[in-house]
Amino acid sequence: MTKCGYVTIIGSPNAGKSTLTNLLVGGKVTIVSPKVQTTRGSVKGIMVEGDTQIIFCDTPGIFKAEGNLEKAIVEHALEQISCDMEIVFMVDATKSNERDNDIILEHLKKLKKKVFLVINKIDRANKNDLLPLMQKYQDTGLFEQIFLTSATQNDGVEDLKKCLTARMPESPFLYPDDQLTDVSSRFLSQEITREKLFISLKEELPYNLMVETNSWKEAENGHITIDQTIYVTKEGQKKIVIGSKGLLIKKIGIEARGEMTKLFGVKVHLYLHVKVREDWLDKAYMYPHMGLKFPKK
Repeated sequence: MTKCGYVTIIGSPNAGKSTLTNLLVGGKVTIVSPKVQTTRGSVKGIMVEGDTQIIFCDTPGIFKAEGNLEKAIVEHALEQISCDMEIVFMVDATKSNERDNDIILEHLKKLKKKVFLVINKIDRANKNDLLPLMQKYQDTGLFEQIFLTSATQNDGVEDLKKCLTARMPESPFLYPDDQLTDVSSRFLSQEITREKLFISLKEELPYNLMVETNSWKEAENGHITIDQTIYVTKEGQKKIVIGSKGLLIKKIGIEARGEMTKLFGVKVHLYLHVKVREDWLDKAYMYPHMGLKFPKK
């Protein structure tokens, strides 16, 4: 008899949720960046371990939101927390007093169920701080089991995987056993471009940029031609993205195209355009492109 179930991974921004999801699934299904708030909509990664299938929901980081985009991200993440699935709460071991975690703890209390705690980045933490940190969370009474991990080093992750696999209910598989994610290739392609933007731009550009896939064409020889638009809110931001003599946007295009070619297994032709749309953060019709709903007022 096969088993299948859902696991939601929640936590504050940059706790390592996307890195953990990719590691558990065994392939890249969600983008990773050293910057906070990289993930916007939730992405499902699908893992098969023997007769068990687990659908992992990688959610955006939860934090105190202010603008429309931030509110949409947080509302979406909180909607993924449900009693109907196993929940993994991930915290950064290097940030023991992170206030964003208190927001999550308050929501977990409402569920009235035990969840799993993952204390991540232990390879970078002060070892003397780990025991007090574990005790702090243990004292809340919310956690069934605590795992110490370093997702980047694949340390402690196997124990978590075994525990979650054992918890899955009897059920037929919900996805084909060779499928890694529920999102479309079209969506993945724009997320890859956004990841390369975040990495290349460093601190030069705020997070209010968006990538939209305008067209996706597959030729008879299997080659894919993708046309994408990068939206920013100011003319000065457009100049930063393009770079001197167009060198930065060319670099981003080369890196994104290379990763897409590797991921999709065929040659990809990628064309990037940069447009200024000052009010896109206030337009509800722009949010579905990011897998989000316009925030409630």
